[in-house]
Amino acid sequence: MNKYAKISLDGLIYQNPTFMLVLGTCPTLGLISSASSAAGMGLTVVVILTLSNIIISALRKLIPSQVRIPAYIVIIATLVTLARMILEKFVPSLYDSLGGFLALIVVNCIILGRAEAFASKHTVVESAVDGIATGLGFTAALTIMGIICEFFGSGSIFGLEIMSFTIDFFAKPAGAFMVYGICIAVFVYIMDNIERAKRIKKNKPLTHEALMSATPSGAEVA
Repeated sequence: MNKYAKISLDGLIYQNPTFMLVLGTCPTLGLISSASSAAGMGLTVVVILTLSNIIISALRKLIPSQVRIPAYIVIIATLVTLARMILEKFVPSLYDSLGGFLALIVVNCIILGRAEAFASKHTVVESAVDGIATGLGFTAALTIMGIICEFFGSGSIFGLEIMSFTIDFFAKPAGAFMVYGICIAVFVYIMDNIERAKRIKKNKPLTHEALMSATPSGAEVA
């Protein structure tokens, strides 16, 4: 498999930061009551994660190992500050909906974790692909849960009213926590079944037809 395809699949699925690694729990539980807020946070993280990965990868040989974590935090904090200024100026509604969670991106485990585990050890292009894939995996997870919580809690999806009947429980943190847990369970169950199917396929006994086709011409099969 192409290395960039593998990096992308890891970020999106196999090492999904929300469903597989359970990172970034604070903004996840705080923002998935609204699909638009969840998607907005996810896309903001995509931009910041990608840029921080690129910068850290480019500077990885210049940053002393003794101060690498403080250096990473300074880079991420600078990007978050710029993102806050841009959102406040051009997308004030999204800025208001994200509230204090926007500032918490500075210490988001996903961004700092990818900086330490990936960007500091790989090329700029590979780090950029990792940032985009991991960010999109985070965005997809938040958006899916945001749609579920908003649909049941408010009867709408992205602010568009779908039904009048609502369940207030899903509009509260406890409801978000339950949806988060169920989504993790479903995702892990699906991934386990996929991996099990792959193992069964690899260990599948060789059929007579397959054995005959694999036998060199003129050879006899006992």
